[in-house]
Amino acid sequence: MDSDGTPEARGTHANPVPRPAGAPEVPAVPPNGPGEPPGGRSAPPGGPAVPPRPTRAPGAPPMPDGSSFMTWLRTPRPDAAPGVWRFGHRPRPAEEPEEIPTRQLLSGALIAFLVGWLIWSLLQNGYLGNWWWVPFDLIIPDAWRGGDSDLGETGTFIVYQGYELLVALGIMVGVARLGRWGEVWRRFVAPRFRRPEPQTAHRDPQDDPAQWNELRAAGAVDAAERLAAEARSGLMRDVDHARILRAWQGVRTGRHSLATFSSTVLRDGAAACLHPSGERDLPARLARHDLVTGQVRLGTTVDDTRNPYAYRGTGLGLGPDLLGTSLVAVGPAGSGKTGTVVRPLAESLCLHALAGRAAVVVVGGAGAGLGPADAYDVVVRIGNQDSEYDLDLYGGTADPDEAAAVLAEALVGDLADPHPGSDTRRSTTVLAQLLGPFRAVHGRFPSVPELRQLLDGAPGPFAALRQGLQDSGQESLLRELDARERQMGQPGDVGGVLADRVALLDRPAFASFFDTSGATRPFTLKALDHPVRVRIDLPERGHADASRMLARLVLAQFSASVAVREDRSLFACLVLDDATGVVTPEGVRGIQRLRSGNAGVVLTLRTLDDVARPLRGPLLGATGCRMALSGVTPWDGQDFAEVWGKEWTEARDVTDRQIIAETPAGKAVHMLRRVITGKAPTARAVTVRQVERERWSASELAHGVPAGHAVLSLTDVKGEHAPPLLVDLRG
Repeated sequence: MDSDGTPEARGTHANPVPRPAGAPEVPAVPPNGPGEPPGGRSAPPGGPAVPPRPTRAPGAPPMPDGSSFMTWLRTPRPDAAPGVWRFGHRPRPAEEPEEIPTRQLLSGALIAFLVGWLIWSLLQNGYLGNWWWVPFDLIIPDAWRGGDSDLGETGTFIVYQGYELLVALGIMVGVARLGRWGEVWRRFVAPRFRRPEPQTAHRDPQDDPAQWNELRAAGAVDAAERLAAEARSGLMRDVDHARILRAWQGVRTGRHSLATFSSTVLRDGAAACLHPSGERDLPARLARHDLVTGQVRLGTTVDDTRNPYAYRGTGLGLGPDLLGTSLVAVGPAGSGKTGTVVRPLAESLCLHALAGRAAVVVVGGAGAGLGPADAYDVVVRIGNQDSEYDLDLYGGTADPDEAAAVLAEALVGDLADPHPGSDTRRSTTVLAQLLGPFRAVHGRFPSVPELRQLLDGAPGPFAALRQGLQDSGQESLLRELDARERQMGQPGDVGGVLADRVALLDRPAFASFFDTSGATRPFTLKALDHPVRVRIDLPERGHADASRMLARLVLAQFSASVAVREDRSLFACLVLDDATGVVTPEGVRGIQRLRSGNAGVVLTLRTLDDVARPLRGPLLGATGCRMALSGVTPWDGQDFAEVWGKEWTEARDVTDRQIIAETPAGKAVHMLRRVITGKAPTARAVTVRQVERERWSASELAHGVPAGHAVLSLTDVKGEHAPPLLVDLRG
């Protein structure tokens, strides 16, 4: 711990922001990188029906009252199936109730009324006899009958009319049940008089999240009062609430002391435990977010018979519980992968990072629309000479074998066939034979030009490296170098292939990047131990092969880094806007291991043809969330149809057969019916049977998904899953 009580770890990229003297302690959000000083950009809560969102210029004063924030915070969020947008959700039955068609319901109610009216008229006029007066005669005393009864004429009239009213009510009850008048009332009359229900219900103070009762129960009453007052006065927003809850979790797990937490909250209020960048919100939001549940809304599940009834018409929300199983989205250019899927997810993960819950790395082409630069802590613009940050080619590791494995996956992972003992393993050995000796002599790994010369077998660098090893007495590493020299030029040697791939990075556009001398500020994915927001822009224009190679490098480094993280309570996510050429056998195995490390990836593809045929099934099997957007090809649809499998469904076969009349009268009736209707008399037979059919066929996925829609299946980290859902991404 530093003298001010903050953790010593400040990330692994260069020149982290120093904490000013007297700055508030951050018990649950350790510093991770450069950014603005505390007290930066602010934004008020949003409207009452959506989570708070920035609606004013950065630095504008907060709203004078916290009614909108309190409304948002107290909105019910009931437990729901995976993917259901829980903010204000009203659960529906699992099965669709059998609903009588409107025409049949109204006609039945009218006919029942007419039948009741007819029965009452017949009784009143004596056409059905006087038997219905028998109960009256048996119950009523004789003294109450006649005009000279003890009750008088008025009393007798009331008694007789009362009995008739009881009979009429009995008939009405019977015909009401027969005609389903109650259903008519519920469907057509009651909704016109129903008042809109408020978004929030009256809460018990013990269950009110705005009261911070967990803090009160733990003895931090003053801190709870300060936070409740900040919320009521409009000084708190959704990111503040989530960030302070994250800090409180650190207190509950024993990682931080209650006294430190309480003193920080009492001093800074809603601004306590700030992210090291000093930001309390993003500069702008395009999607709807709910940081209480951790969800971002991607659209609305269509009210379609192919969707389960419980999902129809509900919002679709994704959060770390679903992204922890990874997501692959496939759709052609213009189908909305970046705008409706990647951008909202990246925005949500950045908000989670500000709340101290997540670390996110977003990778895409320059100008891909992945969010403004000031929404991230680190922006690496590879190939742009104005980039403030560089990318560490070796992932920040000091182990030559680990660096060789990651680099080999990036260089030739796409050339390896999906079997053990492929080119990636041989390439790892070749690189390790060079990286180990070089680091032993120079204390660093080689730069791109130096590595290319070594792989090409240039005499000068090899001789200098050998001399350095001999001078330092590194006999074991000298044997490694000798083995590399013997293999050069032999059949099957992959050194030439590696050199050709490294040459893609040894270009003038990348001359100032991948520096290992310490002259630049390299970013390494070892920083994922902290809630950092990173965007990496790839130079796709003119350097497509290099961009794909760098994307594979980032994926390999991400998989290796999250596996050795110390704090796995922090969700880590890698978002690859275009995964063309990135999916390799080792990459698929790395994706399979992410779930156990509280991490996940989001991959988008224009078509599954961008993935080698043997890897398509393993890729779809390794990801728990699979999305097919509008416009996929039938071949892509077939792969999705296979992974989604089949289900038992009820099939109804209807057959019409012509009725043959045998009597002259019957033939005459049939002839008359044919003249009137123009059709022969038929009898309809319905056969109901259970059959197994594909949930979504390849043809339906290719031609039946409207524009702006997608079919999405979900699996959360607990193993609960949702079947393929037709979703309107614009809703």
